[in-house]
Amino acid sequence: MQWTLVIPLKPLTRAKSRLADTAGDGVRPELALAFALDTVAAALGCPAVRDVAVVTDDALAGRELAALGARIVPDDPRAGLNAALAHGATVVRAARPLSAVAALNADLPALRPGELTRVLDAAAEFPRAFLPDAAAVGTTLLAAGPGRDLRPAFGSGSRALHRASGAVELSPEAVDSVRQDVDTGEDLRAALALGVGPRTAAVAARLPGPARQSGSAGRHGAVPGQ
Repeated sequence: MQWTLVIPLKPLTRAKSRLADTAGDGVRPELALAFALDTVAAALGCPAVRDVAVVTDDALAGRELAALGARIVPDDPRAGLNAALAHGATVVRAARPLSAVAALNADLPALRPGELTRVLDAAAEFPRAFLPDAAAVGTTLLAAGPGRDLRPAFGSGSRALHRASGAVELSPEAVDSVRQDVDTGEDLRAALALGVGPRTAAVAARLPGPARQSGSAGRHGAVPGQ
């Protein structure tokens, strides 16, 4: 099964506010953009992904993500994360009503195409499915097969909300890169330890020493063959 991924991205000036203690206001928007660029680049390299639609109103992010090959969908609802995801899925299915659609976080800088393929292949076995985040509280991916509504419930406690909605929880084994989203300095250090993409590595290299780990050398150097 081929999937269309819908990825939401806030305006960069408002993104990743919980990283304020790790990255100042001058660097934080750059980190948010780097996360999104590395996430989309990895997603587009996944054999199970047909295309990627990014829902954003940020002009700079839109230009750079479009240059990678993503479709940019304006956030017309401007009513938060779940409204943006529902809108993106609607836009995708206006052209291809039977598309398999998956919502994916924009802050997965360690994402590996092979691990994303395993998650999407597993999701294809169910009408709706989701993957919990590394903290086992939230969600990094929510998938809806052909003809199924996405029904996103991202935010605080989304793992429980998605499970309660009837979505099947996928096994988190051996797909750490798809689970490691970045909201805090600790999350960033965990992603760096996994090995991040080149854009995140470049920005992270400018952060104070405690914010970095040796994994910041880059995803492709850290994990041969990925």
